[in-house]
Amino acid sequence: MKYVLITGGVVSGLGKGVTASSIGVVLQACGLRVTSIKIDPYLNTDAGTMSPFEHGEVFVLDDGGEVDLDLGNYERFLDVTLTKDNNITTGKIYQSVLDKERKGDYLGKTVQVVPHITNAIKDWIESVALIPVDGKEGPADVCVIELGGTVGDIESMPFIEALRQLSFSVGPDNFCLIHVSLIPVLGVVGEQKTKPTQHSVRELRALGLTPHLLACRSAQPLLDNTKVKLSQFCHVEAANILNIHDVPNIWHVPLLLRNQNAHLSILKQLNLLSIAAPPDLEAWTRRAETFDNLTDSVRIAMVGKYVGLTDSYLSVVKALLHACIACSLKPTIDWIAASDLEDDTAQSAPEAHAAAWKRLRNAECVLVPGGFGDRGVCGMILAAKYARENNVPYLGICLGMQISVIEYARSVLGLEKANSHEFDEDTPDPVVIFMPEGSRTHMGSTMRLGSRRTLFQTPDCVTSKLYCNPHYVDERHRHRYEVNPDVIGVLEEAGLKFVGKDETGKRMEVLELPGHPFYVGVQFHPEFKSRPGKPSALFLGLILSARGKLEAYLSRYQNGS
Repeated sequence: MKYVLITGGVVSGLGKGVTASSIGVVLQACGLRVTSIKIDPYLNTDAGTMSPFEHGEVFVLDDGGEVDLDLGNYERFLDVTLTKDNNITTGKIYQSVLDKERKGDYLGKTVQVVPHITNAIKDWIESVALIPVDGKEGPADVCVIELGGTVGDIESMPFIEALRQLSFSVGPDNFCLIHVSLIPVLGVVGEQKTKPTQHSVRELRALGLTPHLLACRSAQPLLDNTKVKLSQFCHVEAANILNIHDVPNIWHVPLLLRNQNAHLSILKQLNLLSIAAPPDLEAWTRRAETFDNLTDSVRIAMVGKYVGLTDSYLSVVKALLHACIACSLKPTIDWIAASDLEDDTAQSAPEAHAAAWKRLRNAECVLVPGGFGDRGVCGMILAAKYARENNVPYLGICLGMQISVIEYARSVLGLEKANSHEFDEDTPDPVVIFMPEGSRTHMGSTMRLGSRRTLFQTPDCVTSKLYCNPHYVDERHRHRYEVNPDVIGVLEEAGLKFVGKDETGKRMEVLELPGHPFYVGVQFHPEFKSRPGKPSALFLGLILSARGKLEAYLSRYQNGS
């Protein structure tokens, strides 16, 4: 197995995940099979219990793993299906070591960070790297490992030491280290400063790891004298100093790397030049340039709880982008804090209330994504009501679907106190209830998680046509509340149709409102399986409907073209 390790220095949030994904894309374009691992040095076992404000969205895998959002980048860029073991955390490593200690596997030894924790990290990396993730048999050629955080963080020290040992044990021909660092420009002087990177590389080398390549993040392209200085003081060949400067969209990053012959430097270090082909990035180039040249945009109202941090909805944003590009449109997302739509805000912050409603009314479609907790729920209900009554295309995901059920029960059935048990335990009309098998004492990994099958109840529903499958679809889930089966009959009599159910027929997975241009709610998260060039069917339906093109698109499908 060949390993490419991505580390970061100076500051976090430099785009190590996009860099790691892009390196994988370029290596794939050379004909190599690639897998990836993300190391998160935090003590949480997984990302499942963290607030989106804390760490961005929680990405869900087919096997139910709740992982870091960078694994979403890997899946989208590389078109692979990863496992929860592809995300290593300090919590997972320590838990596995402590479980062994309790069983007596260490035969009375004193359990220490070195060698027990470091050995556990190495064993985990080497075993996970062998798992095929691209649908083919046998292990990949290259494993790209991203170490989260920055070099020097106290919590990442055991991982640095384990990776140092790994580089020694696998040999220099099987290990390539790329260090991502910042080249800032001070406003007054206007000079590209290399000192932060010099210090970062010095610290990395002091820990026993020497970078083979530097990936320098900067606003503008690196100047030649900056490269010379970096090469001289960081002990890296000038040809191996890559510049990842700001670009119009992240799909340009693999092209930036290709244009700087990053693949040749990596392949040379890994002794793979003889088996690799020149990188074929024709489709990737076309996609990046297509996006740059789009002029017509579509306005999408995103009504959610966590709109202050766009990473909270990263996969939703990417799925909208994929769908818009398929329709030759540029997405213009109007972020609306759900609480700003509520009547209380009209009293406390009238300007914010008026601005939120103006953005909602100007939108061509409305999307209510997933979330937890009762903050902003009234605003989401108002957004769903507005979209339903004014024939504005609406897509509700997870909580967004439950919101549409609550709104329909209140507005159409006249059940003014209809609610979810999540928001009101004592509601007389619980239209959304806690899952019977859920845990009320533990939060981590106690939801309905991962890929589950949804069976379509009627082959002519809009959703089944969009998926081009009259029978079923497999999508990823992450929820602990669901629509109350006892109210389905009365809701359907009033016009709301549940066109997708799970294999037991008791869990509602998809709802539609016949006669509406596009009013769809889904209990699953279709955004997690959207890919560039292969947009999610429901996001595509939303954007097509926003432009009045959905019927024409569906009729083409029915005609088999």
